[in-house]
Amino acid sequence: MFSFVTLGTNNLTKSKNFYDQLFAFLEIVVAEEDDRYVGYKKKDSQNIEFYLMKPHNKEQASFGNGTMLSFTAQSKENVINIYNLALKLGGKDEGKPGPRHEEHFYAYFRDLDGNKICIYCPD
Repeated sequence: MFSFVTLGTNNLTKSKNFYDQLFAFLEIVVAEEDDRYVGYKKKDSQNIEFYLMKPHNKEQASFGNGTMLSFTAQSKENVINIYNLALKLGGKDEGKPGPRHEEHFYAYFRDLDGNKICIYCPD
């Protein structure tokens, strides 16, 4: 599988605020940060699995077509709350909360840098 995931950002301060608020619902917390990146981990874990980072080459951050990150939520209510908060914080709708694949509950949005994010609940 993967060791960690990195999303590029053009405004680390705004992106950190965006993800800090969303991740509060998922018990994901800041583990380390400096002026170039922020590393997040699950509250009870030692492993940093998600980074927001200014591109190393100092070029503009961009997103890949077809690229998406998915995060697991504990409930359908969490999926809805995170989706609504993401839009309130400036994210863009990519798929309203609801059942998909006849068994799971999903919501999709783009973050402040255009990265596609999925919030998913398996029940």
